[in-house]
Amino acid sequence: MSKVILIVGAGPGLGASVGRRFQAEGFKVAVASRSQAKIQAVAAAIPGAQGYAADATDEAAVQGLFKQVTAEIGAPDVVVFNASGRVRKSILEIGSAEFIQAWMAACHGGFLVGREAARLMAPKRQGTILFTGATASVKSFANSAGFAVGKFGLRALAFSMARELGPMGVHVAHVVIDGGLHSDARPDDPDVPDKWMDPDDIAESYWHLYAQRRSSWTMELDVRPWVERF
Repeated sequence: MSKVILIVGAGPGLGASVGRRFQAEGFKVAVASRSQAKIQAVAAAIPGAQGYAADATDEAAVQGLFKQVTAEIGAPDVVVFNASGRVRKSILEIGSAEFIQAWMAACHGGFLVGREAARLMAPKRQGTILFTGATASVKSFANSAGFAVGKFGLRALAFSMARELGPMGVHVAHVVIDGGLHSDARPDDPDVPDKWMDPDDIAESYWHLYAQRRSSWTMELDVRPWVERF
């Protein structure tokens, strides 16, 4: 029987690349996003993938997503939380609602998705939960309070879950994406070889985390282009 991967917050970049990487290994792929039109386009880029519209910040929607995926293609063996909320504003200008929305998307959504994944996996004593982080997970920049707080919180959630669920046979890991993806590139940027990260290359790291043997699990993995200063 084919295994199942569910990617929440999937887009045409990293989410689609991770889906294709696992699909190549025989996985059934489910991708989810708030927008029905967006997620159908992402699903179409992954052979045989199923797309689902669900708001990761809505508890009922997340629970419904897991039930629907389980009923239609099977209980997820791997769950990837790839959603985030970004607000680029000075601390002098950012509104309370904007700050909360960014935290909800990056951190609260991760909690809801991670909890539902754990509820399925812990009784079976197996499974993999992967959280997508960013440079902001470990280093806060100016004009990025909402994004940084959400990503810091997601990292804390991942570490707590890893320590609790590891002894239950569930591998939880946090991936720090320390650099910009190809989709972030601007036409006026200098042409620096490999300055922008290739989502297909990053997806290899997600597969590596899944394929690890439990005698040597990784809790956090950071990836960056070779020209990145850190």
